[in-house]
Amino acid sequence: MSAPTTSTALAEQVRAGVDDMLRDLEEYVRLETPSDDTAALAAGRDWVVSWIERRLGAPASARTEPGAPHGDTVVLEYGGTGIGAEAGTVVILAHYDTVWPVGTLAELPFSVEAEVIRGPGVFDMKAGLVQAVWALRAVRAAGLPCTPVRFVLNGDEEIGSPASRPVIEESCRGAAAVLVFEASADGAVKTARKGVGLFDVTLTGVEAHAGLDPTAGASAVTALGEFIAAASALTDVAAGTTVNVGVVAGGTRPNVTAGSARAHLDVRVADEAEAARVERALTAWRPSDPRVTAHLAGGWNRPVMTRTPAVADLYQRARAVAATLGFDLPETAVGGASDGNFAAALGVPVLDGLGAVGGGAHARHEHATVPGMVERTALAAAVLASLADTAAGLSAAG
Repeated sequence: MSAPTTSTALAEQVRAGVDDMLRDLEEYVRLETPSDDTAALAAGRDWVVSWIERRLGAPASARTEPGAPHGDTVVLEYGGTGIGAEAGTVVILAHYDTVWPVGTLAELPFSVEAEVIRGPGVFDMKAGLVQAVWALRAVRAAGLPCTPVRFVLNGDEEIGSPASRPVIEESCRGAAAVLVFEASADGAVKTARKGVGLFDVTLTGVEAHAGLDPTAGASAVTALGEFIAAASALTDVAAGTTVNVGVVAGGTRPNVTAGSARAHLDVRVADEAEAARVERALTAWRPSDPRVTAHLAGGWNRPVMTRTPAVADLYQRARAVAATLGFDLPETAVGGASDGNFAAALGVPVLDGLGAVGGGAHARHEHATVPGMVERTALAAAVLASLADTAAGLSAAG
């Protein structure tokens, strides 16, 4: 079957199932799954597993890796079909946690109006997982060869994937390709992402009566001001580096020289050299008053996702497939990070942003579109089909 014929068959399969896709998405969004609610996450995890089995059949294997006190990570293996059965495994990454607390649904109910879908987590990233499952379903329904597929579904992505990271890395190592169903960037897929550092600085000074004995104390708050200036000065927009001191606290009363202060930083870098520069500077910084001590904690939450030749090749494949479906597929580099960063750091070909078309991630105007769901599901299905006879030949060495 030629590429245009294959794409047409897959697009027809997807369009035929759009009403069921939307019903699946509604049921999924109605299960609120905030990253910090283990009971809600467990319910969401169980629903996701049972729903995938309902749509794709029982997996060849399934395992759940505990993530307490956060969400668990589920790994589901589906065997390939036809000539694709001998190809390398394609990993599908998706997270089932959201930033929205339980109760948000009452304020922002699921709705579909004028082909715009709204509801907490619909864009980031519940629509993406629905699309991934229906993409694999479409390939199977069309009777096309398909690679083995491994779903890796985690419940702690929105808080940095502290428990799921080793499971993700283990599951992606050596994969033929990794498809990440995070939301698109205005329709573009993501072929590069910044690395993320999360740092905390704690300053300890000397308390004293600010009025009666002003020279006896050593202010941690004053030192914090120095630190904020020094940290902010590390920003280099041209190099893709930003340092944001986002949360600060310190002191006890206005008439007490502050004995303690702290700050929380978010650092974004476009390459590892910048990561090393920023970390060296933060580690070396000292307050001007030697009586104040500084302690730096934290580190790099996600490595840089670089547009390697392997990533570029996978993107070009997807763009060629999109052309057979009648649209162009742009690419972009973004400042946000995802679990795709972990896979890309292993040298595996990664294509991110295959999920929803829409906008408003983490905002009350969060939304996805019905045409976007149809288009991206057909795209993912066609990419899976195209990988069936060539996935083994994709370089996993970057």
